[in-house]
Amino acid sequence: MKKQIPNALTASNLVFGMLSIISTYNAEYFLAAVFIIIAMIADGLDGRAARYFKVSSEFGKELDSLCDLVSFGVAPAFLAYAYSLHDLGYVGMAGAVFFATCGALRLARFNVNTTVVKGFFMGLPIPAGGCLIATFILTGAMPKVEFLTIAVVLVGYLMVSTVRYPDFKGKGEKIKKIPVLITALFAIYILFWNVKAVLFMIFSAYVVFGILNTLM
Repeated sequence: MKKQIPNALTASNLVFGMLSIISTYNAEYFLAAVFIIIAMIADGLDGRAARYFKVSSEFGKELDSLCDLVSFGVAPAFLAYAYSLHDLGYVGMAGAVFFATCGALRLARFNVNTTVVKGFFMGLPIPAGGCLIATFILTGAMPKVEFLTIAVVLVGYLMVSTVRYPDFKGKGEKIKKIPVLITALFAIYILFWNVKAVLFMIFSAYVVFGILNTLM
């Protein structure tokens, strides 16, 4: 029975991803974004449950990737398109498709990648990318559609890039101090822009930190 607990959590990730897609279809964008955040929580619990019960398996690994693609690749892309990108017609459509495709490539590379830098992910993890889109929607901001399209494409690119993002497991290479300071200042700026943007600040700061830590 305990072997099925991690898989059940993984499946719940997919359930929330589908609920997000359905909510987007019904033009309930705030609710759709919330479901993506809940899916991320479920995604974070399944791996911990598998390690706790010592029941990790290849089946669970593949199931996790398939569910992640729906919840953090397809659902955020559809949400961004319905929320704003559709105003650009085929260009907006291409941006949404690009994001989802990059998410699929990111997951495939993660599953087969043998070159690992301890303490870091290679490329922005797809849950972080998807949740960045979702938390932006939660701020209620309505930027120019061109800006949001560029942001969606940039996040998609970061997922398949070689930019290194910390996994916060406390092992591997040390995190540089200067990028941390700059990222902290960026986070403060986000909060001054919109005090309700706490979750968006967290994910956007993570995105910016990875870029700075790789370049410096």
